[in-house]
Amino acid sequence: MPIQILGVNEIGFESGNATITAGRQLPWLQATAAADVWKEWKPTYRDVVLLDGANKVVGIYNLSSHDLGVATNYADLRALFVAAANAN
Repeated sequence: MPIQILGVNEIGFESGNATITAGRQLPWLQATAAADVWKEWKPTYRDVVLLDGANKVVGIYNLSSHDLGVATNYADLRALFVAAANAN
């Protein structure tokens, strides 16, 4: 299964959407009352939420705690992406 990466913004922070997406190609979704993934996933600031093929959370990796400039952290997150892609 191919790996897809996108950003999701929490309800109440919509005013920053234009800034965060300017000059970028990463898909960016805005959580809404009808589809509030923040409430469902309960992430903290800078969490990478990994989903399986059925869109179930299979892992969470925080980028504040794990600087991707550190090779082992980068490798660990990459391995989590691959594992999530191969789940289901």
